[in-house]
Amino acid sequence: MRVTTIQFERKGQTKEEASAHALELIDKSPKSDLLLLPEIWPTGFFSFENYVRESEPIDGPTVSSFRVKAAERGCYLLMGSFVESDGSKLFNCSLMLDPNGDIVAKYRKIHLFGYQSRERELLTAGREVVVVSTPWGKAGFSTCYDLRFPELYRKMVDQGCEFFLVVSAWPLVRLEAWTLFNRVRAHENLAYLISCNCAGTDEGTRYAGHSMIVDPWGNVTAEGTEEECFVSAEIHMASVDSARKDFSALHDRVFK
Repeated sequence: MRVTTIQFERKGQTKEEASAHALELIDKSPKSDLLLLPEIWPTGFFSFENYVRESEPIDGPTVSSFRVKAAERGCYLLMGSFVESDGSKLFNCSLMLDPNGDIVAKYRKIHLFGYQSRERELLTAGREVVVVSTPWGKAGFSTCYDLRFPELYRKMVDQGCEFFLVVSAWPLVRLEAWTLFNRVRAHENLAYLISCNCAGTDEGTRYAGHSMIVDPWGNVTAEGTEEECFVSAEIHMASVDSARKDFSALHDRVFK
């Protein structure tokens, strides 16, 4: 299975310009079974004043254009997250599209960030832990700040998760924590972790980049720089089963 994260950089674009740029990057990306985009890339995570105005429902134009693109590329596409409007509520929502362009998973970010951020003020937290079956195994979904909450990942593992997909807008000032959590969440759960972080600067905050593909032993298979780039690698899902059979930490838990 080849996975590629598209470490997208916002450069002051409008939402429409950002969407066109993301679609262009998908066309330029390596041929892959699964592509990922980062968190709230259409609007910019730190552009809080745009959340309400630029929110869309699931059947809005942004999702519709990416459903077409997933079908054109014939691959799975985690289209990152966007500000979803659902009635009077707004959510930080990630969608997984299949090679037909159908929506096969929807995850609404559970842990909203309140430190030097208005996300918690403006958005509604999701409530559902999301794990879905794919041709390669079960995938679990999380977004940025979720990385700091190991209990979420254990809940996904208890639902059979074998690889984690993380979309993020993690800032450069906390790069060391980003690196730590990517590796630890993979290793402690003996699962692959594929993350896609933003690059560039948004409202004066520099993103960390450094999207990662981490194996079940916590080893970094591939990693981005701080700039816009593709991070791509072949992963072998048999490694998850092998690691869990060789090292019995998940079976040895006392508190479940």
